Amino acid sequence: MQESVYSPRAQHRRLPDDAPNILVVLIDDAGPGLPSAFGGEVSTPTLDRLLDEGISYNRFHTTAMCSPTRASLLTGRNHHRVGNGQIAELANDWDGYSGHIPKSSATGAEVLRHYGYTTAAFGKWHNTPAEETTAAGPFDNWPTGVGFDYFYGFLAGEASQYEPNLVRNTTVVLPPKTPEEGYHLSEDLADDAIGWLRRHKALDPSRPFFMYWASGCLHGPHHIMKPWADRYAGKFDDGWDAYRERVFERAKEKGWIPPEAELTERHPTMTAWDDIPDDEKPFQRRLMEVAAGYAEHCDVQVGRLFDELDRLGYRDNTLVFYIWGDNGSSGEGQNGTISELLAQNGIPTTTAQHIAALDELGGLDVLGSPKTDNMYHAGWAWAGSTPYKGMKLLASHLGGTRNPMVVRWPVRVTPDLTPRTQFLHCNDLVPTFYELLGITPPRTVDGIPQDPIDGAGFARTFVDRDAPAGKLTQYFEVMGSRAIYHDGWMASAFGPRAPWLPGLPGGIRDWSPDDDTWELYNLDEDWTQNHDLAEQYPEKLAQMREIFAIEAARNNALPIGGGLWVAAIHPEQRITTPYTSWDFTGDVTRMPEFCAPALGNKNNRVCIDVTFPERAHGVLYALGANGGGLTCFADDGYLCYEYNLFILMRTKMRSESRVAPGHHLVEVVTKYAEARPGGPLNVRISVDGQSVGETVVPVSAPLLFTANDCLDIGTCLGSPVSLDYFDRAPFPFDGSIDRMTVEYT
Repeated sequence: MQESVYSPRAQHRRLPDDAPNILVVLIDDAGPGLPSAFGGEVSTPTLDRLLDEGISYNRFHTTAMCSPTRASLLTGRNHHRVGNGQIAELANDWDGYSGHIPKSSATGAEVLRHYGYTTAAFGKWHNTPAEETTAAGPFDNWPTGVGFDYFYGFLAGEASQYEPNLVRNTTVVLPPKTPEEGYHLSEDLADDAIGWLRRHKALDPSRPFFMYWASGCLHGPHHIMKPWADRYAGKFDDGWDAYRERVFERAKEKGWIPPEAELTERHPTMTAWDDIPDDEKPFQRRLMEVAAGYAEHCDVQVGRLFDELDRLGYRDNTLVFYIWGDNGSSGEGQNGTISELLAQNGIPTTTAQHIAALDELGGLDVLGSPKTDNMYHAGWAWAGSTPYKGMKLLASHLGGTRNPMVVRWPVRVTPDLTPRTQFLHCNDLVPTFYELLGITPPRTVDGIPQDPIDGAGFARTFVDRDAPAGKLTQYFEVMGSRAIYHDGWMASAFGPRAPWLPGLPGGIRDWSPDDDTWELYNLDEDWTQNHDLAEQYPEKLAQMREIFAIEAARNNALPIGGGLWVAAIHPEQRITTPYTSWDFTGDVTRMPEFCAPALGNKNNRVCIDVTFPERAHGVLYALGANGGGLTCFADDGYLCYEYNLFILMRTKMRSESRVAPGHHLVEVVTKYAEARPGGPLNVRISVDGQSVGETVVPVSAPLLFTANDCLDIGTCLGSPVSLDYFDRAPFPFDGSIDRMTVEYT
């Protein structure tokens, strides 16, 4: 009889014996002018430490937007080639804007897993088509369907840091604690990643791991506990213009930018700090203090993750990429806001309205708390992208696309404080993994022929700071803003919209990319795109524009500005459920708003078959969150309704008498008073056919209330929509709901 002999699985032998663990940390909506590591005034002790222990790249680039950067980074392809020309929620029928990463562009995680890596992702995902994010799936475009063995985080573009809608693998889960018990999402993501590392060490230590830890910070809403924000009290009192000047000089002193770099001027349509009325400045200062505390807190959580690598003995052979921002700082807070989805809904407001609503909640100290969805003024975003002109959503200028990256790999990389200056792109990471591991990009994955890799490996620069890397040509395009880099030159077209201006441009329907003015820069001599050479070198500009046209066609980026189709031209075509009627049992919860009935902006009828106890309490249904939503609930037997328009306007209704105990049919009918998006709504509530209240919602949300919250029946498991039950959340209904039907009318 032959003895059994243990041998490692065949797939393990496909990797070098010293194959490193790989950890990619991706921060969100953060520009290079924020962290102390590069001259900013936001304390980033972990990034500072990593800078001392590794090497850095000051010409690393992203796409200027969330989903596009992530799709590109994870696949090694250009973002339009993998269907992510804009965020997943604004997908349309053009190939480059479909919102679907094709199976012909397998993620690096999928390939590494085939070679023997175990893989895990944590935090913000934002690459699953919005219509596929319910608990029913399908799951092939969730993280576990595209290469990750384990996932814990959220599928949408943003989340409340206190009451997020979370997923573990393919199961919707609730946060492990409440805000009152000290819950914060950044801490939870670090805790879960640490737990995963410990399980890996105990259960499967022979396999290398690939971990993708992508925090939702510094994306809005800016949520952080008051003591963290208070660390920055008074530090930003002189405003964003002065901040930029200080950070610019400090970045030069640190050697992060070259001595010949020039500080760019503020765009003429952007507000100067001196233009802010004195009575509004405390509000604007506090918004930045909260953002700074939020960013520091996240960096500290990354530090906890790194400390665990050390404790488990993984430090020396773990290759860490710490990328500060999936795009530049975000100006979507525009003039400063206590509910940041106002910008996406295009609802005009004044700063005075925000301050007045904030005063009713308790004043400036409430900013950053579960009662607000605040986000800073676009002036702070511009300051956060120092020394560049742009910010998030501007693919034309480096403030939207240039993000710092620090790399540490103690066993192979000698620390060097002088930044490397190779022109790199986020699509270069995956081919770098392959280069290090001796993997030839596969021709097929799971039987599916693969598209070419667009990125270029830069592993040689780890040991030779002057080694050539990356590629000669890289295009950029988001929402019509675009640029082309080629061999030291960049040509740029600003596009149809400035992210810091409220609303959408009135003339965007008539915009044509053919009418845009192009700028030309020699980046080898002009670090910050400060000197436009278009008139001086028209032939060079023509050559660059031709290169852009070729790259755009080759990568499915046509039509230029295709990402604007849903957002600005046809909002009625946004991703939404295909159904027009629903039949729910009374225990359906956590149905993402993108897939739920649009109770706040479509004519609809809700009928609830319900049994009331004596003096009933609790939520019958809630859609959205404290930052914006609507809800119907019972309070001491009275039937109540609230339409919360982004905290600034709350339309409430309460029945004159209590609903008698027993079985009833509650009906809520919503109908536009004027047939236009955002127009007033008539809302009527009846019990057993008898009207108990009517009201008019003066302004409605034309797009949606939230990016990540849900419809709940019989409770409010997310952020409480109404302050009337904020302290009683989740405020479950103490009767019974047999059935709830919804139909569009």
